[in-house]
Amino acid sequence: MDSVARRTGGGLFEGLYRVIMRRNSVYVTFIIAGAFLGERAVDYGVHKLWEYNNVGKRYEDIPVLGQRQSEE
Repeated sequence: MDSVARRTGGGLFEGLYRVIMRRNSVYVTFIIAGAFLGERAVDYGVHKLWEYNNVGKRYEDIPVLGQRQSEE
């Protein structure tokens, strides 16, 4: 009875093991892809936070910077 419950049960970690960690090549690919996507997400979030905190202080926000005044 115990072995039948163990086969049909499982759980989250056992399912992850069966899908991702059973073969080394799949596990390494999952880790590399996760690191790449995680880095992109953190970079995007930090960039947006930095832009939000520095509105009006950036080079793009100053309209007269780099322009000469016309002498009329």
